[in-house]
Amino acid sequence: MSVAHDPHYGPWTIEEVLALGEDRGQRRELMGEALLMSPAPGFKHQRASSRLWRLLDAAVEAMGAPVEVLEAVNVVLPDGLFIPDLAVVDAAAAAEDPVTVDAEAVLLVVEIVSPSSSGRRTDRLLKPPYYAEAGIEHLWRLELEPMPALIVSELENGRYVERTVAEAGRMTAIEKPFPVKLDPKALVRQSR
Repeated sequence: MSVAHDPHYGPWTIEEVLALGEDRGQRRELMGEALLMSPAPGFKHQRASSRLWRLLDAAVEAMGAPVEVLEAVNVVLPDGLFIPDLAVVDAAAAAEDPVTVDAEAVLLVVEIVSPSSSGRRTDRLLKPPYYAEAGIEHLWRLELEPMPALIVSELENGRYVERTVAEAGRMTAIEKPFPVKLDPKALVRQSR
């Protein structure tokens, strides 16, 4: 089924992007006034996302932290609207089942790097300064290629500083914002 809509000219606003509605076939994000669209993630990406979600959710539960681990939610930034692959959000902000969450209520974002060259550039270079400007304390970036690796960064003096790099084939302990142990290779392996 196709849906007809009026063409859009000029800069986009958060309200206009949200008015496009939900589309499971693609993600629509706003960087400044530019609309970014990316296809739905592939299987390796989805495996890693769900396994990392389970690890984070178990860590949050064990600590009794008043947060919720969510997948692909709309995070409103001072100059945009991003949909991180995972976000750890203040439970009170998530309680009313909103469509968006303000960056102030987000403790951690996780980006799983897209295989396309534009996706890699966006996840590695373009998004981190926006997250930093919004004051999101923790940023994790999961690289899938050539070998899985998790880069754990923390906000310091307005920019992200790498604290830990978890490499494929090695169990690595990460302490902040919640203690987890993981091997990035296990996040992407196919189930039998």
